[in-house]
Amino acid sequence: MKKRIRLGIGLCSLLLAISCTALFSGCSRIQEFLPSSSSPSSTASTTAAARDDAQIYYLDVGQADCQLIELPSGETILIDAGDRGTADELPGYLRELGVTDIDILIATHPHADHIGGMADVVENFDIGKIYMPKVADSQIPTTKTYENLLQAVQDKGLQITQAQGGMTILEQDGTKLEFFSPNREEYSDLNDYSIVTKLTYGDTSFLFTGDAEEEPEQDMLSRSAYDLSSTVLKMGHHGSSTSSTEAFLDAVNPQIAIISCGQDNDYGHPHEETLEKLQDRQITTYRTDEQGTILATTNGQTVEIETGLPSVG
Repeated sequence: MKKRIRLGIGLCSLLLAISCTALFSGCSRIQEFLPSSSSPSSTASTTAAARDDAQIYYLDVGQADCQLIELPSGETILIDAGDRGTADELPGYLRELGVTDIDILIATHPHADHIGGMADVVENFDIGKIYMPKVADSQIPTTKTYENLLQAVQDKGLQITQAQGGMTILEQDGTKLEFFSPNREEYSDLNDYSIVTKLTYGDTSFLFTGDAEEEPEQDMLSRSAYDLSSTVLKMGHHGSSTSSTEAFLDAVNPQIAIISCGQDNDYGHPHEETLEKLQDRQITTYRTDEQGTILATTNGQTVEIETGLPSVG
């Protein structure tokens, strides 16, 4: 059964269907969105199996972050890698999704809930380029998790490229991957060093913010060269009230927000203030703590959201 509804100013179609994936048992709910600037066409609706689709997985790794991007041109991009609680299971989970190597590996910042499983990823896959932010000497972590990651990189003979705002690291065939943050050499909080990444595919776009809070958000807003507008926003810092300021949300103007957080977490994420901002703007919101791993599929014209995929671990 199909039911069409309007969300905001864009024409969106809501497909209520029972869908089982080939890789996982279980069923999910699918929603499909047109970018607000688009108009309906005969090619507006496609299936997830289409060869020209890009797929973006927002993995449920508990109170942590991990996103996987698979481009139709073959490139695989992993942003963060969860925490130690899912580190052992993450490589196998990625293999079930068809990952054989990772072309671009992005560690948004060196907190354990973002790099906890990254050493395991480096050890188990062929890695192309690794991007991390340069942290001030006085703030470099001394955790075993961080040391294990650096050791795994060294053991594989790999190098880390320093990420900075303004870098474009991939641009081909209607696809662009660029960094909007960090924009300073030093921040007061380690969260604020987070690499902010924007993926553009055709008319659709996806913004990944790590744990970036108000200070880097203001930095990005002050740079006229940055086009922050995006179809899908991965909310900063697990939906914390210290991220996603009013001005930042207005600049991004997403149709869809995705929050990565753990069930009944000790931090109260996502915070009520953040959820109210999203509700006030009529932004459709998904949460990994409530809906498991979330899959966004785009053909460059529409974004299809599938929920209910299994969690990692």
